[in-house]
Amino acid sequence: MRLVTFQRADKSQSYGTVEGDLIRDAGAVLGGTYPDLRSVLDAGATADLDGKGDTIKMSDVTLLPPVPNPEKILCIGLNYLPHILESGRAKPEYPSIFTRYPASVVGHGTPIERPLASREFDYEGELALVIGKAGRHISEDDAWDHILGYSCFNEGSVRDYQNHTTQFWPGKSFERSGAMGPWIVTSDEVGDITAQTLTTRVNGNVEQHAPISDLAIGIPEIIAYASTVLTLKPGDIIVTGTPGGVGRYRKPQLFLEPGMSVEVEISGVGTLVNGVIDEPSA
Repeated sequence: MRLVTFQRADKSQSYGTVEGDLIRDAGAVLGGTYPDLRSVLDAGATADLDGKGDTIKMSDVTLLPPVPNPEKILCIGLNYLPHILESGRAKPEYPSIFTRYPASVVGHGTPIERPLASREFDYEGELALVIGKAGRHISEDDAWDHILGYSCFNEGSVRDYQNHTTQFWPGKSFERSGAMGPWIVTSDEVGDITAQTLTTRVNGNVEQHAPISDLAIGIPEIIAYASTVLTLKPGDIIVTGTPGGVGRYRKPQLFLEPGMSVEVEISGVGTLVNGVIDEPSA
């Protein structure tokens, strides 16, 4: 099942399931019970969406981040060996975790914004997982049972702000600098996510390409570690890290500018596409 949140032509928001190039508007039927997709996940009611709602052409709506209002977006830094090596850092013993906020993320097809404050706007193609079952102190053996599904993520990164201090947060939190989508594919449809491959293209050119199995710290370890600190809840998003090939470490460097496009493709999941624009002046 592929789950989306979208904005209709009249600017109202809804959610539903994807069938080819159509969306079934489940929110039009179930909105009185479940006002948004996160409330569906909270209730464990994903199966209730199947076949619900009239169809709408995907081209007639604007896709939003699949879960536009997560309680938490946890991001893992330095989690593919080539990226660790190109950044000159040591392989981490524990997950390097920082946060993003919903305002920093747009959906598929909506441009990401290069901030006014910087010209070092970089791309990072990543796999995002979405929690479907709440848990605290989740064991690695049980971790897969807590995953609803997967999505593509472009962790747009403002490198000079990221490197002002040892804390990554500023460079990862500019409004509308990242993207997620186009949908969540439920884990039963994907199968073994570690058998999939991630590819990032900038203006059609492959800049990142790596198997998900190259993660330095695996998905069960990440979930076990994060859930030791706090309760993971349905709709929470964990962004698992980027491979080598980011723009900062290329020679010559490659930073995003208005008019460029970025595609993050994960086999078995989908392709997230976003143009690049400048942040509007105040």
